[in-house]
Amino acid sequence: MSDTADLAPEDQKLVTLARASRARNSSPEGAAVRDETGRTYVATTVVLPSLRLSALQAAVAAAVSSAAESLEAVAVVTQAGELTEADATVASEMKAAVVVLAAPDGTPTTVLKP
Repeated sequence: MSDTADLAPEDQKLVTLARASRARNSSPEGAAVRDETGRTYVATTVVLPSLRLSALQAAVAAAVSSAAESLEAVAVVTQAGELTEADATVASEMKAAVVVLAAPDGTPTTVLKP
């Protein structure tokens, strides 16, 4: 389902955090996730000679390393028009209730409620 009109304020906050992180690091993507306890984790794309992570993978890694078991919501700010298959799988494995994909200006383009 894709309905960008009724984005909850908490989910819009994730978009804002992801967008700010992306801009601050001049990164291709920014992501923010909220776990089942309401804690928020933010990350950008990681590109090192020995390690490559999408922004969502990095944010989920931070959440999981802090004992998160599931995600209430995910926001990814990117120029790409869709999530990669790997990112969609990560969101699914973490049982994300809401996945928001947003353009670089923060405008939500897709809201998925699996």
